[in-house]
Amino acid sequence: MQTLALQHMIPRQGEERGKLISYGSCQFPTLGFVVDRYLRVRGFVPERFWLIKVAHTKDQIHVKFTWRRGHLFDRMAVVIVFERCLLAQSARVSKTVKKPTKKWKPLPLTTVELQKNGSRFLRMTSQDVMKVAEDLYTKGWISYPRTETDQFDGGMDLRALVSKQVQDSRWGAFAQTLMQGGFRQPREGRHNDKAHPPIHPVNYVAPTQLNEREGKVYEFVVRRFLACCSEDAVGEATDIEIDYGSEVFDAHGLAVVARHYLDVYPYDKWESSQPLPQYTVGEVFAPTDAQLVDGQTSAPAYLSEPELISLMDANGIGTDATMAEHIAKIKEREYVVARTKGGGGGVQEFIPTTLGVALMEGYDQVGFETSLSKPFLRKEARAVDCIPRPDPAR
Repeated sequence: MQTLALQHMIPRQGEERGKLISYGSCQFPTLGFVVDRYLRVRGFVPERFWLIKVAHTKDQIHVKFTWRRGHLFDRMAVVIVFERCLLAQSARVSKTVKKPTKKWKPLPLTTVELQKNGSRFLRMTSQDVMKVAEDLYTKGWISYPRTETDQFDGGMDLRALVSKQVQDSRWGAFAQTLMQGGFRQPREGRHNDKAHPPIHPVNYVAPTQLNEREGKVYEFVVRRFLACCSEDAVGEATDIEIDYGSEVFDAHGLAVVARHYLDVYPYDKWESSQPLPQYTVGEVFAPTDAQLVDGQTSAPAYLSEPELISLMDANGIGTDATMAEHIAKIKEREYVVARTKGGGGGVQEFIPTTLGVALMEGYDQVGFETSLSKPFLRKEARAVDCIPRPDPAR
């Protein structure tokens, strides 16, 4: 009914049939997420704010302190606070903390994470990532790629899988260190579908036997698996807190002590900052620089594919096996267009077409108690599906 009522309003090209305008309990909320972000971007009005910046040079190290309040939208209030700081003339160190810290290694790989990371790091659409992963599975190189499980069964011989990767010129040396005592049991997530293990390599394949896209997906799966079997990255964090004119300012520093899993997993970043000089509690100093600066709030970006997949996952729209299909469907129906964020080689982001926006606004204006453009209807349907049905024989 929707197609027949609306397709005559869509301009046709040549002899092309009228456009199919479908409704789906998953595709519409998927489109709704894109339209919501688009309307936020279009309706955004920048707002001016003010903040205070303080810096101090000690031992030839320039330390930038961050205002605890962040920023305020009342210029006069910030001017008054800034004048108090200048009148104080000196700052006092109120706290110094140096403590060990870690960057946790990634959880075992699920389908949803593969799709999100494939879009973010491999520059492939979620649908393309899944197609390639299924081909790799069919050829016997990786495990079944449709799984919600992010914990390995205790009976799996993970070391045997690691040993198969020792021969590779790119990550073989890292695999060898795991075999020589560096192996650690992977972290356990909260999901287990009791059907398939997390995605992992089951055999080694030389890069010459894979095409470019297969090579990228296989490399990501292997590096993720090896990272899971490694140790967390270890660092030392330093935090300094100062009181300046009754205001609190902070400085944070990080020194990476042992990279561990980061050596094989370049998709995570954790870098040492400039070292902070030695401060002691009670130390008083005159800031080298203090400024009142202004800025302007910026509009949110259009919805990227990793963000869209996260929203679908959090709201129960589709399954790990169908999310990519729903995204492909709203593109195929021309409800949205995809473009590369920031030019070539970036992450895909989605912008709704006039038709996509019109469908969302049209359904919202119908006045249903439960919006069809939001995930609520699908959530209710899933809840009803879980209610035990009475036995007709009784």
